[in-house]
Amino acid sequence: MFTFVGALLLWWGVTRLRVFPESAFPGPQAVALGFLEEFRSGRTVRDIVASLFRVTSGFLLAVFTSLPIGLWLGHHTAGRAALLPAVNFFRNLSPLAWIPFAILWFGIGDTPAIFLIFLASFFPLTLSTLAAVAGIPSVYFQVARDYGIRGGNVLLRVTLPAIMPQFITALRVTAGVAWMVVVAAEMLAGKDGLGFAVWDARNGLRTDLLVCQMVVIGVIGVGIDRLLVGLTRLPEVRWGYAR
Repeated sequence: MFTFVGALLLWWGVTRLRVFPESAFPGPQAVALGFLEEFRSGRTVRDIVASLFRVTSGFLLAVFTSLPIGLWLGHHTAGRAALLPAVNFFRNLSPLAWIPFAILWFGIGDTPAIFLIFLASFFPLTLSTLAAVAGIPSVYFQVARDYGIRGGNVLLRVTLPAIMPQFITALRVTAGVAWMVVVAAEMLAGKDGLGFAVWDARNGLRTDLLVCQMVVIGVIGVGIDRLLVGLTRLPEVRWGYAR
């Protein structure tokens, strides 16, 4: 709280010194009025809903496809040797490089943004899952066999509990990347959403609204991370975060 108040006072002080013109560096009052304008028009709420829909759709699609693939690759050395170079290649390829193809294939709207978020999330999550599974000590599986745990029970009672702490950490990192990608995608291939609002404010030279959108983007990003942090408090994975 003190940090927030201090930052606000510093911001106000810099604007009072007139180091930059108000058109280039709006003050807290101008930004507050911009917030009121945007929320009264309902545009900000609509943009938030649009961006959250896209990032949630793309991210969840990546989670539910990367987890089984990562599990399989982690348990199969031959498959890992064959596919790991491709996974690493696409992981290092910026999702924004796909924007021209996304527009050509899917046009403008929800689908290209969801596609880009999926690409930004799928390969890092696959690699994290693969590494977590491959790093499980073999003694875990030996003990499971000694206790008669076979088949699908090994996955549910050994593999998943062992990788969950690392997987949740990967979720947090990847969700942050996905949130940044949706903003960038909407700036270049969208017709609404927070990224498009940033671009529109920039084109209209409304720096007060530009700061408004930046604040909203940052607050939502922190909120998404806090939601995922809540997963670390589950009894099944809390052991992995013990100090």
